[in-house]
Amino acid sequence: MSNTYYDPADLKKFGDIADFEPELAKKFFDYYGDVFAEGELTVREKSLIALAVSHAIQCPYCIDAYTSDALQKGTTEKQMMEAVHVAAAIRGGASLVHGVQMMNKAKKLSM
Repeated sequence: MSNTYYDPADLKKFGDIADFEPELAKKFFDYYGDVFAEGELTVREKSLIALAVSHAIQCPYCIDAYTSDALQKGTTEKQMMEAVHVAAAIRGGASLVHGVQMMNKAKKLSM
């Protein structure tokens, strides 16, 4: 196996962030747990959202974790890919809509 910047084994060490700052880590993990608890959205829906966001922010650890989590919660491969496409469309659209800012600036400078 070749070395990569992101070591998949590091995902299992996530809890170790508490080693350097236990109080803040506890607050984060308590919050994180509350966010992913059943609520108005099901835990399955939250997992699918997390998977899509993981792709939008391009976090390989999150993609790994939430692919496994979504599958365990009954999400199909097609549903996961559709969620990834939603993330891609939003990300692409966000880049394109900022083109309006460029157009406004270019028009102002061209006057």
